[in-house]
Amino acid sequence: MAKSNSITARVVHTGQHYDYQMSESFFEDLGVPIPKVSLGVGSGTHAWQTAEIMKRLEVILDEMHPDLVLVPGDTNSALGAALAAAKLGIPIAHVEAGARSYDFHMTEEINRRLIDHCSSLLYAVSANCKRNLLRERVPGKSFNVGDPMCDTYLSHLPAARASKVRERLGLGRGSYAVLTMHRAENVEQKNRLRVIVNELLSTRELRIVFPIHPRTLDRLSSSGMIKGIRLPHMIPLEPVTYHDMMRLVLDARVVLTDSGGLQKEALWARTPCITLRERTEWVETVKLGANFLVDKNFRNFKSTLRFVIRNSESIRKKLLRIKNPYRPGASRRIALSICRNIVTDVNS
Repeated sequence: MAKSNSITARVVHTGQHYDYQMSESFFEDLGVPIPKVSLGVGSGTHAWQTAEIMKRLEVILDEMHPDLVLVPGDTNSALGAALAAAKLGIPIAHVEAGARSYDFHMTEEINRRLIDHCSSLLYAVSANCKRNLLRERVPGKSFNVGDPMCDTYLSHLPAARASKVRERLGLGRGSYAVLTMHRAENVEQKNRLRVIVNELLSTRELRIVFPIHPRTLDRLSSSGMIKGIRLPHMIPLEPVTYHDMMRLVLDARVVLTDSGGLQKEALWARTPCITLRERTEWVETVKLGANFLVDKNFRNFKSTLRFVIRNSESIRKKLLRIKNPYRPGASRRIALSICRNIVTDVNS
């Protein structure tokens, strides 16, 4: 957008993530200018957080009078921004439109559906996501543009490979697993969290590098489960920078995660992934044999992990041959689409 004479882009930071490593470090790593507007919303219940974003953003939108509000993904920030814009009659563009897990226990599934149905421009990252939008007869204009996350990944690959995080941790390539966990359905339910932690603690096949999300750390601490994370095969860390995380994923034997984005990044890194959920919105990764799902009670976790460890090299070789379903180049396509569909309408 900065290269275009037709678009002036202003970034609003909601403050949903306010921990330095979960927020400011990414602006630095990715070379994104620090936003001039920060809503400073912070943590709270889903309803409170979404409502605060709507209330605070409404004031900013009234001042800015934008021609379009562009929202990425499926967070409370994206939903709050979309609803605030819709109430003011401002067109909305949704990046990552059409992703579906069909699991309504996930807040993100509700968010992404609501955003899609009030958006004017819908930017799907894959053919499957575009088909989902057509099946649901979503009223806005939909486009399969590819994935801007892939653009980010590829442009920062050299910096990631230069990271020394693995050496600092004393880890050999392929000798460890990377674990991330933050989804509400995993960490907010104490019994579910205990089952997951117990399974991980009894897993001794690999060392487990665990950058702990602030919310997850809070739940582990309040439940007394944090003590177990200090076992010798566990390597708990504060949240790491984007480049360090990329390097850890590139060199891991397997990724264990409940994150949506990390499933795709593992695919691009050619690293097998086990998703700590029953369903995923990124079904392409499962169909390609890059990603393996875990059942509700974690009964298949150990057998799945053993299978992936045993076959990790053959899975990597297979992933080298596959066609990427989340193609790069989306960022440019989105900017051009905005010029055609919004800027042209405004000027006319």
